[in-house]
Amino acid sequence: MHRVTQIEPPAECGFADWFTGADLVDSYAVCLPEEHPDDMQVIAARALDNPPPWIRLLLFIRDGIMGLVGVKSSSEVRRTRGAQDRIDFFPVLARSANEIILGADDRHLDFRLSLLRRTTERNPILIATTAVHCHNALGRWYLAAIMPFHRLIVRSSLGRASDRRSA
Repeated sequence: MHRVTQIEPPAECGFADWFTGADLVDSYAVCLPEEHPDDMQVIAARALDNPPPWIRLLLFIRDGIMGLVGVKSSSEVRRTRGAQDRIDFFPVLARSANEIILGADDRHLDFRLSLLRRTTERNPILIATTAVHCHNALGRWYLAAIMPFHRLIVRSSLGRASDRRSA
């Protein structure tokens, strides 16, 4: 598995216009294996589908707590979209040959996640960029509560996408 590093958000990200004024913008990158798939849907699924048990546990806790304040659970979101319109429970908003953008808008916050494949002279790089715009105190509280876990989950997900054994 390759090393995941934090980088500056890429200017070529499909929602770079979201960076200004965002409550969160971060990007992490990892080298993809030489034999990586060409399809961004497959790369995104490798990173996000079937998360390890510790991520599923965190999601279960998140769903329970946020359900108390009327926020949709990951299961509810998953049921509203067909398999081609989501990666795990994340709604797909846009696709191109080198990027898939996931996200949702809600009354407490709007978020976007880009998985962008950047071509280099060596192996391609997969960049995960997250941007969040909070609308109220609940959104800011939620963002503060998940931040330590967000970083771990993004790093783990990119690591899974770069794992040669899953190629």
